[in-house]
Amino acid sequence: MNLKKFVGISAVVAMLFAAGCGAATPQKSQVVHEDQLGYGSKGTPPKVEYSKAAPGTSKRFERSYENAPPLIPHSIEGLVPITLKRNACLDCHMPSVAKSVGATPMPPTHFKDFFFQTKEKLIKQKLYEDVKTYKKRLTLMAKKEDIAPQRYNCVQCHVPQANAKPLVANTFKPDFRNPENKHRSTLNKQLMEGVK
Repeated sequence: MNLKKFVGISAVVAMLFAAGCGAATPQKSQVVHEDQLGYGSKGTPPKVEYSKAAPGTSKRFERSYENAPPLIPHSIEGLVPITLKRNACLDCHMPSVAKSVGATPMPPTHFKDFFFQTKEKLIKQKLYEDVKTYKKRLTLMAKKEDIAPQRYNCVQCHVPQANAKPLVANTFKPDFRNPENKHRSTLNKQLMEGVK
């Protein structure tokens, strides 16, 4: 098709489109303003009481689904905000001190940054095909305690637990492959699951 013919056809299509659009009755679009979103439009939000329990003294909630980030079972008053220079969570949850203070140690998935490398890099490092080497590397990383930067801000995934009534009905029921996974993560063992 030559250029003149293409331009001519395009002009005709554009005129038909414009005529069709002009003939339609314009409809008003409904705009939702910010003050209509969230609690503000429904009144005052219900008061939520977070745990005041000291670390190690409260009952932990089950995880929302398998390998979900666990909720924080104790008060975080005085522990936040987390800053570049201060992360009070690490004082108790680093594997080297967690056991001695009765805290849950951070899992291997929170150390180093090789989890987000490409499959090719994992194969090159012999971490993909050799499961034994892969598991050994996880253990070494946890001992080195070199936390991955994307895991440093704990409260971007972990939030304090509270006995709060849901505002919206939720019928989701988690399916745990192992009942023990309701209280612990197995992500470091399943990270490569299904990867080919």
